[in-house]
Amino acid sequence: MADMTLPLFPVTYEIHSAYQPDARIVLYPGLVEDYLKTVPSGSVRLIVTSPPYNLGKSYESRTSIERYLETQSAIIEGLIDLLADDGSICWQVGNYVQDGEVFPLDIYYYGLFKQHGLSLRNRVIWHFGHGLHASKRFSGRYETLLWFTKSKQYIFNLDEVRVPSKYPGKLHYKGDKRGQPSGNPKGKNPSDIWEVVAEDWESCLWDIPNVKSNHPEKTEHPCQFPVELVERCVLALTQEDDWVFDPFAGVGSSLIAGLRHNRRVMGCEKEPQYLETAVHRIGDHFNGTLKTRPLGRPVHQPTGREKVTQTPQEWLQHEKDDEA
Repeated sequence: MADMTLPLFPVTYEIHSAYQPDARIVLYPGLVEDYLKTVPSGSVRLIVTSPPYNLGKSYESRTSIERYLETQSAIIEGLIDLLADDGSICWQVGNYVQDGEVFPLDIYYYGLFKQHGLSLRNRVIWHFGHGLHASKRFSGRYETLLWFTKSKQYIFNLDEVRVPSKYPGKLHYKGDKRGQPSGNPKGKNPSDIWEVVAEDWESCLWDIPNVKSNHPEKTEHPCQFPVELVERCVLALTQEDDWVFDPFAGVGSSLIAGLRHNRRVMGCEKEPQYLETAVHRIGDHFNGTLKTRPLGRPVHQPTGREKVTQTPQEWLQHEKDDEA
């Protein structure tokens, strides 16, 4: 992919196909292992990605769990070298399934990052209401995001990700501050149990719909994650003009999340069709036509009046027959 310039309003941005220290957008058409050799050590503030899960998708070759982790460990070592001393890695994974047995990838990855001296700050559960149905085990409806830091000194912009207090009028009931508001006027700390809407904060999940079927961000990518999931990481863990890097960029969701908040972004993608889609989505972002799910939009709840929420007549008849 040659460097390309997109005519955007009010500024023209160039998408570089190789690392440039003064670039705003870099999208490398190849393997992350090759790209890592071109980027200076310590230059990236946030690495955020969803790596291949070894599930045999069209863009990956399925191998043993041991071989898969060995390959990932080598990549992680290179990524850590790129990370600034006060930087963060957000590694979002699901499960590897072999012969019906589930291997929780976040548990395996934890050991890989600890081997390189990183510290786990949060293990966030990302819950979604829809997905593939299982027949011999419970259907999976969550994935995990691991947030690691390179040192004890790291960026964390709490005010950027505060959520509305459930009881803003709550008062201190004793001590010197008795009778004064006990919360923060900017909202409360969501800790590691973020949700999209205020009334759901207590359920211990980030309830963000996955990108399936009629999701506004849906593309041809089979394992696309939502822009708003990355936005939260970008806002909390970086400053404006910092580099945000996705080593497995797919259709560019991480890059778009960074660009929406005035960060510099870079990504690697080896599949030409996803690379092309990412370029188009970046262009759509700048010309205002990109469809995304707004950060913080409440998850849709059916009213019960929709046809798809009604019990089929065939099922009702079966119940009557069984009772008879």
